[in-house]
Amino acid sequence: MVRERQQAKVMEAIQNYELPSGQGLNQETSLKRASDTRWGSHYGTLVSLINMLSFVIEVLEMIVDDDVSLDQSGEADVLLNLLQSFDFVSSLFFMKEILAITNVLSHALQKEDLYIVSAMALVKACKQQLQVMMDNGWDAWLDKVSCFCGKHDIDIPDMNDILVARGRSRRRVQKLTNLHHYRVDLFIDVIDKQLQELNNRFNETSTKLLLCVAYLSPYDSFSAFDIEKLG
Repeated sequence: MVRERQQAKVMEAIQNYELPSGQGLNQETSLKRASDTRWGSHYGTLVSLINMLSFVIEVLEMIVDDDVSLDQSGEADVLLNLLQSFDFVSSLFFMKEILAITNVLSHALQKEDLYIVSAMALVKACKQQLQVMMDNGWDAWLDKVSCFCGKHDIDIPDMNDILVARGRSRRRVQKLTNLHHYRVDLFIDVIDKQLQELNNRFNETSTKLLLCVAYLSPYDSFSAFDIEKLG
């Protein structure tokens, strides 16, 4: 149903001259199932969901209105409420941004012919990009999320308002602004944990040991060996 809705929208846009037509253009995409063992697949899943969210919402609305099955209709209604929330969209874009940074490293580490020196360079670049995102990426990320929500008629909370916590008594919850919740508790905290995880897995000692193994490889008569690189 999602593919049918997508095809109909594309054909309508082409007929109205809103999209160019030609070989290799407007190819069909589909929702991608994430793999439990390959994290790169999660990135593809998030990208496809962002691109096709409007079609997914339309199909869920059709299921709700159809009333063929009360169970399906109720489940679709719950999913609609979740998909059309700022919490979901912000998390969707946030995880997509993080995985976009770590995706290249993830693919490199899964290769059978892994080249250690290149992998360590990717680890360093990944850490640097995450740090830049944490220090300077908030405004750009919020703009992307807000723009997407605006296009899909999803309510955007006022960042200066007090956060309304779901399912908990307001009297027992510390009063925090939406800005603090999304910027500190979500954006900064998750990126910081990602950096900590990379630092723990690839600390200075383990990195030097891996590089030493690479430089002492007999391949090409030890041409990669350079004592200065080992510090």
